[in-house]
Amino acid sequence: MRRVNSLVASAALCFASLAAFGALAQEPAGNEQAMEPFPRVRIETTAGAFTLELFALEAPLTVTQFLRLAASRFYEGAIFHRVVKDFVIQGGGFSVDFQERAVEQALPNESGNGRSNVRGAIAMARTGDPHSAKNQFYINLSDNVALDPRPGRWGYAVFGQVVGGMDVVDDIGNRATGPGGRFDRDVPAAPVIIERVLRVNQ
Repeated sequence: MRRVNSLVASAALCFASLAAFGALAQEPAGNEQAMEPFPRVRIETTAGAFTLELFALEAPLTVTQFLRLAASRFYEGAIFHRVVKDFVIQGGGFSVDFQERAVEQALPNESGNGRSNVRGAIAMARTGDPHSAKNQFYINLSDNVALDPRPGRWGYAVFGQVVGGMDVVDDIGNRATGPGGRFDRDVPAAPVIIERVLRVNQ
């Protein structure tokens, strides 16, 4: 009974978050292609470039937020601050001097959308609060299905997949790491900086 009550409470929180987020999702994106079923973006970094195909049908709120941040140049100058070999690379939340980049609006958790944390999938990073994802994202270096939702437990929302340049992602994932800034481990010894995030044609 406790689990049922917990699930009901989580569902209620998700619906409330969806209502609060609705206005943002319905605003014009400033780009008539913003909600194509599979928009593509190219992320250019100091380590090279890779291309993502986003899942707008399965994770519409997450994709909308990601595209809005990209269009506003929010990610330019952000680093990949967490690199764990054979697991993930994570970025989008800190500048080179480890100043936090954050947005106010947290996202309702869109895990359980049929997409899995397989190798090359991009998903939203978050805290222990399942509805706390905002702007930080990670890319899976291996199949990490343990990050998918399970009965009674929220997962991490996958909202796209690397469709080009996975060799660049792997290169970042193999960088030497150690302590850096506010973190005591997993920070690339040489910064990997996001230079641009651009919409591209398929």
